[in-house]
Amino acid sequence: MKKILVTGGAGFIGLNFIKHILDIDRMDIVVADKFTYASNPKELLSISKIETFQLDLADLAAVENLFNHQEISHIVHFAAETHVDKSIKDSRPFIQSNIIATVNLLNEAVKRKVEKFVHISSDEVFGEIAIPGKFSEISKIAPRNPYSASKASAEHFVEAYGNTLGLPYTIINSTNNYGPWQHPEKLIPLTIRRILQKKKVPVYGNGSQIRDWIFVKDAVEAIRKILHHGKYQERYCIGGESEIRNIDLIRMILKKMDAEENLIEYVEDRPGHDARYAFSIEKVKRELMWRPKYDLSDGLNKTIEWVREHENRI
Repeated sequence: MKKILVTGGAGFIGLNFIKHILDIDRMDIVVADKFTYASNPKELLSISKIETFQLDLADLAAVENLFNHQEISHIVHFAAETHVDKSIKDSRPFIQSNIIATVNLLNEAVKRKVEKFVHISSDEVFGEIAIPGKFSEISKIAPRNPYSASKASAEHFVEAYGNTLGLPYTIINSTNNYGPWQHPEKLIPLTIRRILQKKKVPVYGNGSQIRDWIFVKDAVEAIRKILHHGKYQERYCIGGESEIRNIDLIRMILKKMDAEENLIEYVEDRPGHDARYAFSIEKVKRELMWRPKYDLSDGLNKTIEWVREHENRI
């Protein structure tokens, strides 16, 4: 039976991925997670069918020890620092968690002849793009903030290990995820919680930044398909085909929650804030017959309901 190592399995997307594949696939799951502030350790540890190890992937000795005691056939690498604002204030944790940790995993993957290394990355590595353009798998990598620079660097190492050392890898770039178990520092859960608390909802600048949003249940199904059927030494872009300006997204949530727009509070914009990210997802549609099932309205309804039920647990 395959044994899959899921890094960052207590994080938002990693946790949803584990819950998803346990319902479908017969495989053993090993989780490595640092259990940072953004993780959900209690929820992860409540899952009985997995083995969980708390460790820092930037610690080479800890990574080697994990692989010495586990026969890993596949790796899905979610673990990362992801909050752009924090990377602007101090990029060093992002270098450790996003670059050094990835290189440690790559070395072990090559040494142990892992069958597939699936690297989860971001749309932000491509920089920003004007309307009506869209990024694709062959677009130029051009990060514009410390977070995306660290993720782009990790991608370059993955590709380099594939080219020079024969690592069988696949890279997945995803647009903005949202849904259950997302840390409340992120835009959608932050907005929902602020509305529930009748507090102001901060909006950077004039809120004109455009993002594409994918419900996490769609994202993890795409990742599962790519894990099983995605081509080696290639990249896949996934997204929800739900582009919207930040201000319009917040207004949409306010309306769904019967709240007034006077809760909106415009604040100083983030330095170097990218104006727009957008993907063409034609490759994953064509090769793997995947497309998002949830539109933004339905996904938001489910997320609002989940946050209401779990407000005091996250």
